[in-house]
Amino acid sequence: MEWLEKNLQDNFDLPPKHPSDEALRRWRSAVSFVKNRRRRFRMVADLNSRSQNERKRRSLQENFRNLRVAFFVHQAAATLIDGAKNKEYQVTEDIRNAGFSINPDELASITSKHDVKALRMHGEVDGISKKIRSTFDRGISVSDLETRQGIYGVNRYTEKPARSFWMFVWDALQDMTLIILMVCALISAVVGLASEGFPKGMYDGLGIILSILLVVMVTAISDYRQSLQFKELDNEKKKIFIHVTRDGSRQKISIYDLVVGDIVHLSIGDQVPADGLYIHGYSLLIDESSLTGESDPVYISQDKPFILAGTKVQDGSAKMMVTAVGMRTEWGRLMSTLSEGGEDETPLQVKLNGVATIIGKIGLLFATLTFVVLMVRFLIEKGLTVGLSKWYSTDALTIVNYFATAVTIIVVAVPEGLPLAVTLSLAFAMKKLMNDKALVRHLSACETMGSAGTICTDKTGTLTTNHMVVDKIWISEVSKSVIGNNTLQDLNSVISSTTLGLLLQGIFENTSAEVVKEKDDTETVLGTPTERAILEFGLKLQGGHNGEDMTCTKVKVEPFNSVKKKMAVLVSLPNGTHRWFSKGASEIIVQMCDRMVDADGNSVPLSEAQRKNILDIIHSFASDALRTLCLAYKEVDDFNENSDSPTDGFTLISIFGIKDPVRPGVKDAVKACMSAGIIVRMVTGDNINTAKAIAKECGILTDDGIAIEGPDFRSKSPEEMRDLIPKIRVMARSLPLDKHTLVTNLRGMFHEVVAVTGDGTNDAPALHEADIGLAMGIAGTEVAKESADVIVLDDNFTTIINVARWGRAVYINIQKFVQFQLTVNIVALVVNFVSACITGSAPLTAVQLLWVNMIMDTLGALALATEPPNDDMMKRPPVRRGENFITKVMWRNIIGQSLYQLVVLGALMFGGEQLLNIKGDDSKSVINTLIFNSFVFCQVFNEINSREMQKINVFRGMFSNWLFIGIIAVTVAFQVVIIEFLGTFASTVPLNWQLWLVSVGLGSISLIVGAILKCIPVKSDENPSSPNGYLPLSSGPDNI
Repeated sequence: MEWLEKNLQDNFDLPPKHPSDEALRRWRSAVSFVKNRRRRFRMVADLNSRSQNERKRRSLQENFRNLRVAFFVHQAAATLIDGAKNKEYQVTEDIRNAGFSINPDELASITSKHDVKALRMHGEVDGISKKIRSTFDRGISVSDLETRQGIYGVNRYTEKPARSFWMFVWDALQDMTLIILMVCALISAVVGLASEGFPKGMYDGLGIILSILLVVMVTAISDYRQSLQFKELDNEKKKIFIHVTRDGSRQKISIYDLVVGDIVHLSIGDQVPADGLYIHGYSLLIDESSLTGESDPVYISQDKPFILAGTKVQDGSAKMMVTAVGMRTEWGRLMSTLSEGGEDETPLQVKLNGVATIIGKIGLLFATLTFVVLMVRFLIEKGLTVGLSKWYSTDALTIVNYFATAVTIIVVAVPEGLPLAVTLSLAFAMKKLMNDKALVRHLSACETMGSAGTICTDKTGTLTTNHMVVDKIWISEVSKSVIGNNTLQDLNSVISSTTLGLLLQGIFENTSAEVVKEKDDTETVLGTPTERAILEFGLKLQGGHNGEDMTCTKVKVEPFNSVKKKMAVLVSLPNGTHRWFSKGASEIIVQMCDRMVDADGNSVPLSEAQRKNILDIIHSFASDALRTLCLAYKEVDDFNENSDSPTDGFTLISIFGIKDPVRPGVKDAVKACMSAGIIVRMVTGDNINTAKAIAKECGILTDDGIAIEGPDFRSKSPEEMRDLIPKIRVMARSLPLDKHTLVTNLRGMFHEVVAVTGDGTNDAPALHEADIGLAMGIAGTEVAKESADVIVLDDNFTTIINVARWGRAVYINIQKFVQFQLTVNIVALVVNFVSACITGSAPLTAVQLLWVNMIMDTLGALALATEPPNDDMMKRPPVRRGENFITKVMWRNIIGQSLYQLVVLGALMFGGEQLLNIKGDDSKSVINTLIFNSFVFCQVFNEINSREMQKINVFRGMFSNWLFIGIIAVTVAFQVVIIEFLGTFASTVPLNWQLWLVSVGLGSISLIVGAILKCIPVKSDENPSSPNGYLPLSSGPDNI
């Protein structure tokens, strides 16, 4: 067995993520024997198409850059040469009747070509908005949607049509062995008609053709259903929602419902959904590399207002008016020209392609030997009886049947369904996970998650509910709990109106949240949970207060940045001076302050004693599992618009303690991880005391674990990290770079399979680097989601554990199927070969072997590869990198069951007539039918046996799995029909009830054999902690 694993490791080993082209081509070249290339490689990446796409993308990017440069040159020349004319666009009657006054193509070209001259000619952004009947504050009217789509187009690009069912039928018919069998069947029918007449001479050939059609239809139906599941999942991946203003209210809509004239709200991490013009915003940086190939971000302003579809918001926020959608955008045209390159194949798919290739070669050898032995015996017997000079039509029929049997042995022996079973299992798991709020973007992620040994998770929104409220506040040396109206009134009574006005001004001006009006005129606060909590607190605190908070104007905004861990705003005051407000991580803001606001609202120096007291307050808030943020301000006389906000000289206003409760079920989920050998590490930007309090509540921070801050972690040498990383359970005040470093070292130093969660744009590198990147569906940005392998739609840690459960189920289910299929392969090969050598005939005919092939291939995959996960899967350690896929326990079960079946079938073949006292002219037909029936029932019961590779009780959970029960029932029912009613085509005869009992009895004994085999101890594989090393059975009902 070592040679098999060595071959798989050498030629069919693939990393779960970002495999090189060399690795992808290596295993393809190693697959030398394939029955149906179209079907086998349908779910495999088309490397040629992919490289063509890349060349085409680069060419289009180059053309786009050249076109833009050429246009700018033309524009500059046009301003110098009087009389130069631009292309004229006609405003048609349809456009006028719809109430618009600009041609769709002209409008699209203004943005795509960055045509500043045309924009000015139409009255800048304000003039364009009038011509497309949109206003900056109210947006468009919902009643206009259909009209706008009719004139300016829909926001979709042309996609490749889905494959029809008949295309899958055609794929299934491309199987070379089935084509050969069809030719054999036709020859058999022609020769049979000539020698035996109609209809008797047609039965053998017609039986093979009907069996082939049945195999083809079942295969096509299974593949078509898979394609529909993947199509549905693909549609889910494309569901992106954005915020727009329509009819004066802010709404969340699908990007596909976007129309020209919509006012779109953009923020960090968003993908721009359409071409548009900048209205207003703050520090908007756009990454245009997807269109131009250039990595330098573009600063967008009133002077450079052009924003293109497909680009990404790297920093800042803004409002944009849509000017072109769908195929009128450069992005739409680019996407429509790229063909499907396919997704990278998963490691399991590649490994099972290797298994199928190796066993296929063995099957080909046995099939050739079987045909040679049959032919030699036939020629010897013919030479001894009538001589080799006389040939009859029956001789031709015999040779054709021998050849058909040999080809059918190849059909059964080549486990073509193995790699396709992985796809089936993954499709089933992905569908179930979609229902459980996890969208798997890449096939390999679902499979790899089952091997995850570490999960690096965020705190906010993943372990906690993300429903934040301000629980405590410190201001003017007063610390108060602020839950409830009475406590708010108490706060109003202990601080002066000047202090309160300053606090409210800092809250309302320095926020990324906003109050928006819904369709029913109710007001809602939109923004991140932290920003919402503080703004809602400010609104409650404000009450009837009308201070200076409403009498200033924003001059400059610095949005929150996960590296700086703060945000800032510069406002101009009525007296002509300016004031900076800064809000962020408490330690960082306190460090920037040398003054504080006293009870009267005055700025007073901050003493060391007061600084120490403030730090104690922060620690006490954090120890209560509260997230702490500080708010400060600084007066300035002048400022430089291009410089960042100051980093010192601030006056501290307040400290907020924000409560974010732990999600229900997280503690149990973390406990389940520990039982499963998965280490959970919390990586957060919060204060270390807050992080430790939450981690202890969740069960993450244990006695043997440590908590560390990001700056300390960054300062460690590689040798120190090697000792430190295994102990880390909490990393606080971390940067995205720290998360990336932790993930890289866990994978590189410790060869761990690492899953990591992320929601921000800066988390993209860590999500990309990890074996499994998990982006948050609610809090996550589009950039994070695009870099992730799985999107956790409800942002819940429990959902992540569910992905791990299904990942393990996929791996173990495929192992069960491989164990079942290899047993059938071995028995079918040996029985036919030995029988051919000894008796000169094969007991299992072509039609019978085709039926067996369908039982073990398509139906077997459906039954075993779609088993749902159970709790026992999360009570064993994960599969480590490089472990053998076919374990010693599997070999024990395969060899044991194969030996039992070979002994039974051999006894029936060579002594069945005497043992069972079968006599008469048809005794040979009866015994061959009994052999076929017993063989099938051995597979039926072995399929049940394969549900558990280690435990004796194979019936646990079986009766709740209706798919498995249904397949077993259909298999048995169809077997009865074949034996009792289709004997003419299948070369069988009806059996009496005693022989039916013998067949079922012999098959059912495999359950007893399986139980005995599981009591034989097997030395575990390389890793003693492996779930597939199968620890020895212990006592107790759970281990039976």
